[in-house]
Amino acid sequence: MFAQALTIFLGAFLLFQVQPLMGKFILPWFGGGPGVWTTCLLFFQFVLLGGYGYAHWSARQLKPRTQAVAHLLLLVAALALLPITPGESWKPRGGGDPTWQILALLTVCLGLPYLVLSATGPLLQHWFSRRHPGASPYRLYALSNTGSLLALVSYPFIVELHLTRKAQASLWGWGFAAYAVLCGFCAVKSWRTSSAQNALATDAGLSAHSTSSTLNSQPTTLNRSLWLLLPACAALLLLAVTNKICQDVGVIPFLWVLPLALYLLSFILCFDHPRWYGRRAFSFALIAALAMMTWVLFRGIDASIRLQIGVLTAGLFVCCMVCHGELYRLKPDPRHLTGFYLMIAAGGALGGLFVAVAAPLIFRDYYELHWGMLLCGLLLAAACCRETHARNTNRWRAPACLLTLLVFGGLDRALAWIGGQHSVMAARRLAAVRLAVWLLLALIVAFWIARRRFGAFRYWRLVSCVWLTLGLAALAAALWIQANTSARNVIAQSRNFYGTLKVLEYRKDEPEWHYLLLEHGRITHGLQFTDAVRARKPTSYYTERSGIALAFATLPTGARKIGVAGLGIGTLAAFARAGDTLRVYEINPAVQLIAGTRFTYLRDCPAKVEIVPGDARLSLEREPPQQFDLLALDAFNSDAVPVHLLTREAFETYSRHLKTNGVIAVHTSNHYLDLDPVVANLARQAGYQVVTVDQDEDDSTAEDEDEPAWWAYASTWMLLTRNEEFANAPALRAAASPPLTNTAHIPLWTDDFASLFQIVRH
Repeated sequence: MFAQALTIFLGAFLLFQVQPLMGKFILPWFGGGPGVWTTCLLFFQFVLLGGYGYAHWSARQLKPRTQAVAHLLLLVAALALLPITPGESWKPRGGGDPTWQILALLTVCLGLPYLVLSATGPLLQHWFSRRHPGASPYRLYALSNTGSLLALVSYPFIVELHLTRKAQASLWGWGFAAYAVLCGFCAVKSWRTSSAQNALATDAGLSAHSTSSTLNSQPTTLNRSLWLLLPACAALLLLAVTNKICQDVGVIPFLWVLPLALYLLSFILCFDHPRWYGRRAFSFALIAALAMMTWVLFRGIDASIRLQIGVLTAGLFVCCMVCHGELYRLKPDPRHLTGFYLMIAAGGALGGLFVAVAAPLIFRDYYELHWGMLLCGLLLAAACCRETHARNTNRWRAPACLLTLLVFGGLDRALAWIGGQHSVMAARRLAAVRLAVWLLLALIVAFWIARRRFGAFRYWRLVSCVWLTLGLAALAAALWIQANTSARNVIAQSRNFYGTLKVLEYRKDEPEWHYLLLEHGRITHGLQFTDAVRARKPTSYYTERSGIALAFATLPTGARKIGVAGLGIGTLAAFARAGDTLRVYEINPAVQLIAGTRFTYLRDCPAKVEIVPGDARLSLEREPPQQFDLLALDAFNSDAVPVHLLTREAFETYSRHLKTNGVIAVHTSNHYLDLDPVVANLARQAGYQVVTVDQDEDDSTAEDEDEPAWWAYASTWMLLTRNEEFANAPALRAAASPPLTNTAHIPLWTDDFASLFQIVRH
């Protein structure tokens, strides 16, 4: 028993320790966006399904000794494929959707070892059930998830901080070797104790146990469907929430690990003991969680990042507890154990496939979170409405009463919201309607108590189901309103591996001020007037008083070569002159298409414009020195930070491409993160002087005194150079902010270490 428990624990630890490790290896190669981690999770879920499928097949089709021999051979083959470190040949060339390349990379480097680890839990639990027919194996599943959780929690707080990626991969390989020895020992022990007589005795014991068990009957089709849908919903929400928080902050191990750890914690609690999940308590917790998550979606970027992460991850945990708690209530007899786990893995793979592959094809925005929330509520309502204890009125009375109170409270808030958004009636009349709603409820309760019908009422279950159904309808309506509100003024929209892009149109009836705007996620990436004269004006973060505008104005005269990481709508082309060369690196082909068709900065640029598809850092690593006079770093995914562009190794690459007196301009404007200390540390390490230019929205004035300069956004640009003359230019010094004094406590970012904890804005 101890050897099996230790093997299961170590296998689960290695299984989830390698996930952030491989993500950290390949993230810089594929743009550093949330799609990289989503694709990694898709791979892990499908290989997990393969491992569970192998365990189920071997348990059903192979004799015990044959199972042991087959697994020993797989262990030896997996050991022969170590180490798992991906080679440089896997680095992509050019842009486009890299989903299949990521999946191929992970399959070649990690496929078989991960498959063997995935099969450990169900296979060893099956061996345990054969040797101990009267004991439940489900607590071993909770032990497996405990090992997984420990791996996830330890990675960002211990492993990532103290070990390089290569050291992590080497230690993981040694850990896998130790696991293989333990698993081989368990296989040999199973081989030796599985004689024909023991197998018959075990089968007889299983039959006797199953006959006396209430779980003896074959699982129904409905139960099997729920085995698939409940874990699919949990996995869908896991990936959707991870996508949501990563696109606005950064794709870093902590933001991968936090949702995944809560997801696993719900598995641990639900499969450890029934006391951890009570349907009644979690029904109301789910109602509160879905309401708060919907509220955060309505708030958008007005909600702080701490609030968003807190509400979304707490909501994810409650949703996963509901899904996995209901899943545990449907657990079968141990004879069907491997099939049960196979359906759980298939559900997880189905949820991952929906988010990573199907959603970008069928949705134009991140609507999978909306559908996941709705599906979770629907599954709980279905579980409640199929409750078999219909005659027990006391079981349903309290939930029905509380749901009634919540329904009337929700109706009151809906009336208040409608009154605030639409002037459908006077404020006094609206207040009277709201008061009448509560008076109606009070009269109904008073009537029932007076007529003594409260205790005799027999349809509490029906009332609860009706309220749950109406609540689902209200949730669907709220999510539909939120989705359509965010789509106002949109004239073009697309979504791919790198995120969502929207082109919005405003002030169409005012030709002089008519303009188009590009949003990546929820963040503006440039706006342009359609008027022929104003169309050449740099706007948003790039106006005449911005740091990048001052940098262009301070560069020496003559032909200049400008490098830009991140195209946006091409606003920086407005600063280029005839004779200049503008070389732009853009990984997202959809951005290039929109900039060339919906906006005219590139078309009107008098300079020579070169567009290089692919990740800026990888492209620069392969190119000969470009001799840039100015290299502008302006590559952001929504408001997230592609960390691999702000490391010591990245700046070494940038320096190789600069002229001796060249300038690196870093756009550090960010809603949630204070990037200035990070860039200041990189500049100090590389020997650059830094000039920081903060532009407030109030700094710009309009040509028309009646029209405020609303097109000028607050921005922060940090200009790095070894050119004393440039750094001391009067225009720059007049606009420069005081030097930073808070950089000492921020570690230097490298490819092996980058932490966002200390730079989150409060």
